[in-house]
Amino acid sequence: MGRSRGGLTTKIHALVDANGLPVALKLTEGQAHDGRSAADMLQGLGAGQILIADRAYDSDLLRQNMTARGVFANIKPLARRLDKPAFSPFLYRSRNRVERFFNKLKHFRAVATRYEKHAANYCVRARTPASACFSSSSWKPKTS
Repeated sequence: MGRSRGGLTTKIHALVDANGLPVALKLTEGQAHDGRSAADMLQGLGAGQILIADRAYDSDLLRQNMTARGVFANIKPLARRLDKPAFSPFLYRSRNRVERFFNKLKHFRAVATRYEKHAANYCVRARTPASACFSSSSWKPKTS
């Protein structure tokens, strides 16, 4: 847990596939920068794949790492950037699958309110509903 003015905080980072199914979950302190913490989660991405991320992950280092591995990083650039990298608003629309994943995860009270005080226990609490929710046969991804 990280300490901030608002108290103890934690961020959940998720790597989600094209159908909105979780591939990887990671916990970081609330005050930690998103871009630095994402590097080890993205090791599974390979050539020809597309990474769609929000502005919090916009960093030159992350973009360089993705380009070196042949991954197209479609990350919304920060407004203060002087030379804005290539960005596709059309591809960025599919990022809502990540938001839908977090919405489903927040329906579980133990995850939303963080009852667990130890990171390992909380990570298990977050992974359990994620796997149960998305492994059921009743859940079907939206096809457009």
